Amino acid sequence: MAKLKQEKLAVQIQKYISDIIQFDLKNDNLGIVTVTRVKVSDDHSWAKVYVSFLDKNREKKLEDLKECKPFIRTSLAKKLTTRRTPDIVFELDNSYENGEKIEKIIKELNDKK
Repeated sequence: MAKLKQEKLAVQIQKYISDIIQFDLKNDNLGIVTVTRVKVSDDHSWAKVYVSFLDKNREKKLEDLKECKPFIRTSLAKKLTTRRTPDIVFELDNSYENGEKIEKIIKELNDKK
């Protein structure tokens, strides 16, 4: 039951933060941002938000996004119906790059045969 609540909250947070970044945030330095997944702590005190960027300068864009965190958290608090709004921690999602590396390794192994 508790895990189900966590997952529902994570899905809500992912949708709301995506909408906030896309429609409410006025920062041209970010470019195209995708919220790939959200993990919420057991006590709902923090939410780790994994993001990916279309451009190459991802670390700089992540820092720009972290500077917008107070605005994003305030906007999120207005949309959530929970008693407390979790603290947001933004992380780069490297799953796409990791997938490309694995695909490249598999292709090299197949080429050797």
